[in-house]
Amino acid sequence: TGFYHYATLPDSTDPAVIVADAKAQAQKVLWRLASLGGYTERDLSYALDLENKCVRLTSGGACAKNATRSATTLWATTWLAMVAEKTNRLPILYSYPTFLEGSMVRTAELLKYPLWIAHYAINPADPLAKPGQKSGGCFVHSWTTATCETIWTFWQYSSCGIGKKYGIPSTRVDLNVFRGPPSSFLQLVKGTWVPEVSDLMPKQEPSQTFVESITATTSNKNVIFSVMVKRPDASPVVTGTVRYFANKDANLLLTPQQSVVRLSSGSWILTVKGIPAGTWPGRIKYTDISGTHAISDAPVVFTLSQGPTGTPTPTPPSTSPTPKPPVTPKPAVDGCANQIKN
Repeated sequence: TGFYHYATLPDSTDPAVIVADAKAQAQKVLWRLASLGGYTERDLSYALDLENKCVRLTSGGACAKNATRSATTLWATTWLAMVAEKTNRLPILYSYPTFLEGSMVRTAELLKYPLWIAHYAINPADPLAKPGQKSGGCFVHSWTTATCETIWTFWQYSSCGIGKKYGIPSTRVDLNVFRGPPSSFLQLVKGTWVPEVSDLMPKQEPSQTFVESITATTSNKNVIFSVMVKRPDASPVVTGTVRYFANKDANLLLTPQQSVVRLSSGSWILTVKGIPAGTWPGRIKYTDISGTHAISDAPVVFTLSQGPTGTPTPTPPSTSPTPKPPVTPKPAVDGCANQIKN
């Protein structure tokens, strides 16, 4: 058996406020655990469920503000450290790859806690299956090794287990696997778990951006860049993204729409829409939110001819009101699409 605490982050950037809030939530966990008589010999350590960084909602319920990466990391490390100190057991951190990479800062402090990673639509029975991977690379966070693998302890591979098969009254149940032999599992229960030693991803490793091709014809068509970004050893970077920036002296008054597709590790197709006719010098800039690879860029220049603008066709006045089109109900969303149902 075990316990988990769903983290609710404070709406503040003040480190003192963030630390105080994390300690207050940790204290509630300790009181709850004490009310149950503490851990038994069959209890896993408390897990911190960290998957929501929204700290302020609009009146309509949408997220209006997110915690910063540094604030989220400070809160988590404070909570984990206090629970570890007071219970004499290392708590577990539960989250998912995109959150770990995009919402937290990589630290050695986090690595000392067991990771319970949620990554669906991958079959753990496949010997090649690895949570934390993405097309042509991996999500880089505190538990990512130099070989692009995640040091995970538990893997939640589905949220669509069939409840009655496991004696659960609900129709759905989360399914998980443990990584390691029974002796390692017992170490977790006893609080003697030791982190795995591995070479980790570098920080701010130099990168080099190459623009392999540019397709630019007329202003009514998209500009398409083929981009490759490499590491010092000429291998491709494993994470990050690219974006086009016009030179300031080019006076591009419009903000073009940009979309990027990752083809493989270190390779992208960047599509830019909405640039008027003219010659446009600028740069393709590579950035990596995880801090694994350093920022780099490459100069570009392209020319667009004026494309057809089209002539609007006048609409004759209507003598009768236009009937409203019938409302087509939206199809139900299948929350278990592509997930393992077992």
